[in-house]
Amino acid sequence: MKKIINPWLGLVKDGYNCFGCAPTNRYGLKMEFYEDGDEIVSFWNPSDDYQGWLHTLHGGIQATLMDEIAAWVMARKLQCAGMTTNLEIKYRKPVPTGPGIRIEVRAHIREIKRNFAFVSAKILYEGNVCSEAEMTYYCFSPEKSASDFYFSGCEVEE
Repeated sequence: MKKIINPWLGLVKDGYNCFGCAPTNRYGLKMEFYEDGDEIVSFWNPSDDYQGWLHTLHGGIQATLMDEIAAWVMARKLQCAGMTTNLEIKYRKPVPTGPGIRIEVRAHIREIKRNFAFVSAKILYEGNVCSEAEMTYYCFSPEKSASDFYFSGCEVEE
């Protein structure tokens, strides 16, 4: 498993403050990503600041975690920026929050058709699938990815 280098770091002058992945967003999730074969993985500690019900991760935050990792699948595997056009979630089990809790978020490309990528994601806690999402992403051209989204490629650490 190799850590993915965040290609937007250093773009502070351009306002990089993503809720999902910016390490400096004081309210954000501060997600980091790893490449594990065909999958992109993130490990995250859900504090009680993100709960819905008592000590239970809010469903909207779960959606955000899976949407964010799907964007990183696009960046790393397809080397482009993209945007969500559809997101369907199935909540299977509660995701706990609190000190010492660590969850795993995984995603991979299921299929590509023209400019659309179909991505599957899941959140796991202690090996159990807690929620799953199926997403459709529109893939921007390399030119639009660079000009509109400041994307110039997504590499891994050696």
